[in-house]
Amino acid sequence: MYRYDEFDQAFVAERVAEFRGQVARRLSGALTEDEFRPLRLMNGLYLQLHAYMLRVAIPYGMLSSRQLRQLAMIAERYDRGYGHFTTRQNIQFNWPRLTDVPDILAHLAEVEMHAIQTSGNCIRNVTTDPFAGVAADEIIDPRPVCELLRQWSSLHPEFSFLPRKFKIAVTGAAADRAAVFFHDIGLRAVAGDGREPGWQVIVGGGQGRTPMIGAVVREHVPNGQLLTYIEAIMRVYNLCGRRDNKYKARIKILVHELGLEAFREEVEAEFETLGVSTRQLEEKELARIATYFSAPGYAPAPGDEAALTTARALDGVFSAWVEQNAFPHRVPGHAAVTVTLKRPGGEPGDATAAQMRGLADLADRFSRGELRVTHEQNIVLAHVRKKDLKALWEGLAALDLAEANRGLVTDIIACPGLDYCALATARSIPIAQKISTRFAAPERQREIGPLAIKISGCINACGHHHVGHIGILGLNKAGEEYYQITLGGDATENAAIGERAGPGLSSDEVADAIERLVDHYIAVRQEGEPFLSAYRRLGADGFKEALYADRQNR
Repeated sequence: MYRYDEFDQAFVAERVAEFRGQVARRLSGALTEDEFRPLRLMNGLYLQLHAYMLRVAIPYGMLSSRQLRQLAMIAERYDRGYGHFTTRQNIQFNWPRLTDVPDILAHLAEVEMHAIQTSGNCIRNVTTDPFAGVAADEIIDPRPVCELLRQWSSLHPEFSFLPRKFKIAVTGAAADRAAVFFHDIGLRAVAGDGREPGWQVIVGGGQGRTPMIGAVVREHVPNGQLLTYIEAIMRVYNLCGRRDNKYKARIKILVHELGLEAFREEVEAEFETLGVSTRQLEEKELARIATYFSAPGYAPAPGDEAALTTARALDGVFSAWVEQNAFPHRVPGHAAVTVTLKRPGGEPGDATAAQMRGLADLADRFSRGELRVTHEQNIVLAHVRKKDLKALWEGLAALDLAEANRGLVTDIIACPGLDYCALATARSIPIAQKISTRFAAPERQREIGPLAIKISGCINACGHHHVGHIGILGLNKAGEEYYQITLGGDATENAAIGERAGPGLSSDEVADAIERLVDHYIAVRQEGEPFLSAYRRLGADGFKEALYADRQNR
């Protein structure tokens, strides 16, 4: 993992001291809330429905066990004993007191963490594939690029006040495990055609009230020139992006209004202006950062396969967990493991302080003290010997974290919704709880197979409902919460935006409607055919009829 240098530590410590003074002036009345608001947002502090909410940056989702223990301590001492992992691979605390926030930031600084640029019109936390560096299908390890982007964008004088917030996602494989087509900039590793591996650059994707699939602005940028090319894009956006209307200020609107070709010409001209010397500096810096992400020194362990096969044969529940939650690793005898924070009936993405400490201990025992937060609100342990999977599973079971449901119907993404968020128009968490409880039986989940349900409590789409195989959007009409269902969304390299199925449903109708939809899918699918494939093959009509069948029968 990357470790802060002296400059990073001094920078974060100075920011903590600065914010402590700002909080003191707010508490004394020297600053009004209007004056304090931009200052707190620059430090990740929001004012929500019931309390302040602190969003802590976890760069590209990577955590050490030491950092996770510190987050557990903060949850216990300053919050209500839990934290919420988000779709931007960050963590949020929903109940901190304003008087405590400077101390929380100081505790974060002790373990090389902060909350800077988790809000505001700047470049937010860069997200990436949680299996980066260990995935068997990886072309380029994206972590050095992510770290270079983090260092370059932190308090960048030219890009600290953009037209709107800006999000970048990176995937180092042909398979998109970072939803790169739904970010302001998406980067996807490419190889072949006799060229050195490089990056396909995608621009203008996004969700929210105007969902768009990003367009490829350049098919190949060499690894050592990527930052210069991104800077060229940012300069064009900063200069030409709209600032008169926040709803039309994202780069996707600029690309749409200019047209992709005209936008590309502007970027290429700016890229040439930045010059060769800038690119040479970038290559040197990227090589320096890459040394922090060298492959762990573990050797192939092909003999572990036999031990794992025996353990699976003796315990069907354990075997099902391995089948669902283990991911292919590039080193024989190892696996990357997803720990889902999606217990049926629970709050998606939440972890208690005790669970965080337990996970940190398990990471030390089995995964070199490293954890990764995923954009699907789960945790990955990336360096597990296969002979240790049984002991890891038993440890997770003791923490109530051994659900074998990665990618299944109960692995639901949900934003905090109207239970916490000041922007939300409907509740998300209770809907997720009802659905996951309905489908809690492991046999039922395995029968259904891969199915991504994603729930947002408002049009801002923090729960990524646009790219759910089944998307659920909570809205409010005349004081009543209701839920629009979308079908066919896809966050992968086969990117698609879900289509609205029909009229909204009440909160009491949603779980029944989803069950009818799933039953219809099982009835019409071909052998081994996933939900999304069946939907694409058959079209929407039959699925819509199933969804609204109870209304037709009234």
